[in-house]
Amino acid sequence: MPVTATEYLLIGHITRDLTPHGDEPGGTVTYSGRAVAALGSHTAVLTSYAPDFTGSQVLAGLHVHNVPAAATTTFENVYTPHGRVQTVHATAATLTPDHLPEAWGEPAIVHLAPVVHEVDARFIHHFPRSLLCLTPQGWLREWGEDGRVHPREWPEAQVILACADVVVLSQEDLPDIATLWRYWEWCKLLVLTGGAKGCLVLQGETAVRIPTITVPQVDPTGAGDIFATAYFIRYHQTGDAIEAAHFANFIAAHSVTQSGIDAVTEAVKQAAKQYEIKR
Repeated sequence: MPVTATEYLLIGHITRDLTPHGDEPGGTVTYSGRAVAALGSHTAVLTSYAPDFTGSQVLAGLHVHNVPAAATTTFENVYTPHGRVQTVHATAATLTPDHLPEAWGEPAIVHLAPVVHEVDARFIHHFPRSLLCLTPQGWLREWGEDGRVHPREWPEAQVILACADVVVLSQEDLPDIATLWRYWEWCKLLVLTGGAKGCLVLQGETAVRIPTITVPQVDPTGAGDIFATAYFIRYHQTGDAIEAAHFANFIAAHSVTQSGIDAVTEAVKQAAKQYEIKR
């Protein structure tokens, strides 16, 4: 059943991503927001960016409330033989519950999607009747005066994770296996994504590996965000953690077969139709 405009709420920064091909809009709210629409639904987005940021047009058609800021959160990724070097050049405004439009009410699904430290932790107590979902990567990183991003010890992890109904993390977000064990203990439902390896569903004392399909990869940008959104929607619809994983794997796999947000959005839309047919 489609999610209405105020039933899936995304909270986090849209970003300006500096690439060798020019500036591109990014951030979880970009890919997740478009994925919700591609899955036949709509979303409300609470975000922050500068008035001159033209990349916000990627969210056209969604219900967006912008908290004006002097700058737009800006990332630069440089890939070296030793791995990715990520730099934060600017950040927009912190998002708090006071910024929420009253008309949005209490959505069925709330997706906290920090990319820096922009999402106020008070949001976790603000939606007692919503399915509270997290992609907490922004809380797991820090940066110095030079903007260079490093992994961060997340002191609020236990409190925040325990309040969430569903948490989706990438293997790349975790510094070590010990952190995974701690997070598993604190979460009601934790899903660890592994790209082409599929995902690991951790619930209670049970861990289930769900493989994904093999596809020709063109561009993996945004696939993790798309997976998370597909998972949250399917889990809300079915209450089945394993079925949600199969669905999210299928949708995310098809998303990497295209490049560019419009083409990826269309791939997600078509994948959802194919999934229902093959069932």
